Amino acid sequence: MGDILGLTVKLATISTLVLLVLGTPLAWWLANSRHWVKEVVATVVALPLVLPPTVLGFYLLVAMSPEGVLSHVLGCLGVAPLAFSFSGLVVGSVIYSLPFVVNPIRNAFEASGVRPMEVASTLRASPLDAFFTVALPLASPGLLTGAILGFAHTVGEFGVVLMIGGSIPGETKVLSIAILDYVETLQWGTAYRLSGVMLGFSFLVILAMTVLEKRLRRHMR
Repeated sequence: MGDILGLTVKLATISTLVLLVLGTPLAWWLANSRHWVKEVVATVVALPLVLPPTVLGFYLLVAMSPEGVLSHVLGCLGVAPLAFSFSGLVVGSVIYSLPFVVNPIRNAFEASGVRPMEVASTLRASPLDAFFTVALPLASPGLLTGAILGFAHTVGEFGVVLMIGGSIPGETKVLSIAILDYVETLQWGTAYRLSGVMLGFSFLVILAMTVLEKRLRRHMR
């Protein structure tokens, strides 16, 4: 069980870090761009919110298979196919959890408005300096919410993980998959314990997110 929990936390941690690195500039662009293509990009980002996980997982599996487009591109770079590997799980988790990270950060940027950046510009701050010293601190509640949601959503994901990773011990067998395996083999006690861990974790995530977000907003007033 320790290996399963460790692999789950590792996947969620790496995926969340990647999501913050990729999602923050994307959220900034979506919050400030006036180009018409913005709405198309925003729709693509939001697709995992309504698309069945098995459908998304199927397309990712096809792309990651040895004959898939993604595998062909990566093969030219000397990278092995991603299907049924931990790296593949990271890619799938990032895509599946993207809206849960991008949307809260985008909302935080939009709530801050353009006035703080304009003031920073009058003080001769470069756009990059203003972004890191003004925009990001003001959007910290959204960043925190996005990080927590991204981590929690990765821990709880099932359909995408099952489709592209299967249930390989030590490689792709994360907590959500393990629960199904234990139920199928009638190991009810272990399934109860792991489900209890998931329930407790979900409760603590929601509680922590609510408390921390309120404290951050109160501190910023």
